[in-house]
Amino acid sequence: MRFTCSADPGIFAILDIFETEASLESLHPGQAKTRPAFGEHEGNMVENYRGQRHSHPDGIAGTLPPIQSSMLEVEFAQISDTGPIRPNNEDYVGYVLPEMPGQARTHGWLFALADGVGGHAQGEVASQVAVESVLAGFRGASREEPLSALLQRLVRLANARIFEVALAAGKEGAGMATTIVSCALRHDRAVVAHVGDSRCYLTRQGEIRLLTRDHTVANEHARLGLLSEQEAEETSSRHVLNRSLGTDLSVNVEINDYQVIPGDVLLLCSDGLHGALSANQIAHAIVHGPDLEATAQTLVKFANEQDGADNVSAQLIRVRSVERVGMYRGRPYKLR
Repeated sequence: MRFTCSADPGIFAILDIFETEASLESLHPGQAKTRPAFGEHEGNMVENYRGQRHSHPDGIAGTLPPIQSSMLEVEFAQISDTGPIRPNNEDYVGYVLPEMPGQARTHGWLFALADGVGGHAQGEVASQVAVESVLAGFRGASREEPLSALLQRLVRLANARIFEVALAAGKEGAGMATTIVSCALRHDRAVVAHVGDSRCYLTRQGEIRLLTRDHTVANEHARLGLLSEQEAEETSSRHVLNRSLGTDLSVNVEINDYQVIPGDVLLLCSDGLHGALSANQIAHAIVHGPDLEATAQTLVKFANEQDGADNVSAQLIRVRSVERVGMYRGRPYKLR
């Protein structure tokens, strides 16, 4: 639902994956905001990375050293839009890219999206704290740390961090909360961690699959057989979360691990997108889009036209190549 940036709307940045500016910024209200750290942004903007030519922030163009074809390589685009109705953007998105080609194997890639809970105090602060906390933890992770355990730990730390920030803010921080969905990729695996109703979809060979389960009252009632799937999609309780970051000192993080293949497209999105568009509409845009950048813009445009009542954010990640591995005693080995 929210996200705001120092960049002008519509400006595109092709990002240098070797930039390493990544300090966690202070979140005290009223403090002057410096340029967002690499991979962390606020505002109505699109970002794009294709692994081809890139522009350095100071305008110097260059060519990225190619990642070995036998290693995981992805391209991505992300966008966040306030929408025509909301006065501010409470979504926040970010990512961590390998600083060197070898880190695609030892650490991998991370994408994260959070949606500050509407109607609660400082939802935009909660979403920013969540994403920046997870990104900072991923950057500091040890080599080849198992992704499922890593994301579980990082999301729980983000929850504790939001809880602490809310307590420090006093009355203004009461009820501070956010959703989060994050996806880490390494070798030929994608690990998805989420809390709340921000989603992750996988599109493969024209077919779309939802990889996450909404943590809402309506979805829980549908799971228990109290509501049909159609009723769950239409009831007012579909927007009421039964799990979020920041509401309690501990949180149950849902983790799932999937194999990915070249050509797969992963979509992380807030409910401003998936609440306005059906899975088939999303799949059609992804399959027929000329590139990820244009597809991201199309999805936001359609969501605003069909609803527009919420902030809309999306991260699209296309898998270009993978490294097939097996595991032996917790250590990966390359499959021939």
